[in-house]
Amino acid sequence: MSHDPDATPARRIRWGRWAAWGLALVVLAAVVVLLARWMRGLEPVQEFLVAFPGSYPLPEGAPVGLPAWLGWQHFFNAFLLVLVVRTGLEVRAERRPAALWTSRRNRRRRMSLTVWLHLALDALWIVNGVVYVVLLFSTGQWMRIVPTDWAVIPNAVSAALQYASLDWPLDNGWVNYNSLQQLSYVAVVFVAAPLAIATGARMSALWPRDAPRLNRVYRFELAKAVHLPVMVFFVAFTVVHVALVLATGALRNLNHIFAARDAGDWVGFGIFVLALLGIAAGWALIRPSIVDRIAAAFGEVTRR
Repeated sequence: MSHDPDATPARRIRWGRWAAWGLALVVLAAVVVLLARWMRGLEPVQEFLVAFPGSYPLPEGAPVGLPAWLGWQHFFNAFLLVLVVRTGLEVRAERRPAALWTSRRNRRRRMSLTVWLHLALDALWIVNGVVYVVLLFSTGQWMRIVPTDWAVIPNAVSAALQYASLDWPLDNGWVNYNSLQQLSYVAVVFVAAPLAIATGARMSALWPRDAPRLNRVYRFELAKAVHLPVMVFFVAFTVVHVALVLATGALRNLNHIFAARDAGDWVGFGIFVLALLGIAAGWALIRPSIVDRIAAAFGEVTRR
């Protein structure tokens, strides 16, 4: 068995860098909290918080509460997003594919099986997103996440200051999201998601290679430079989103999201645990013996 004498020092250097970054983030967070709490003690800032408490009234006729379909959409989105991110990272790390997928209809369409799985999951994620947007606008739920008043901007600043000071905004997500939530959700649905789709399509094996003019206008390098930051944004948003859901009234928030009810019992928490188990099961099922069978139903799989 060979032993690389430089492996341990290199590993220590990497861990040292991660530790340094972690310490820097902790120090930065402490500075932000202290600065926000100091600012809230200033009279002009206090007046600003009174004038803009963090949210504004929704339009007349806006729905109250979260329907059951939204909970299902939320679960499927999280389930697919986790697997999309996983397979996307595997695609980036792949050097010599262990298996290839070839289309039966077009033999020229050939790709790594990892790429095929990533694209298949992307397609399901897009379908789920289209269903979500259609239901969002057909049920009036769009009024809860799409800003309808310019007051959203100062109220979002107010909510951000309240979060930063660790004195959470006093709002009820069952009735109305605060303005920072609104801007975050609209950015995810109508900015980040379309960017992920557009850049992913340009980088995929399905993109037409024999369209030189189109490829000059929309360059592969541009899509690649945007796609990874968008993925990082999704991961960061998910981490912060889950942390705030658990920190700002976990039982009630989980009931809102997973049980479509405004209550403080453990029903939503139980469904949340089942959702996590479902995501874990999906993660565990991504293995060659299963992926090969699914992919073989849509083309030919060749393992090297």
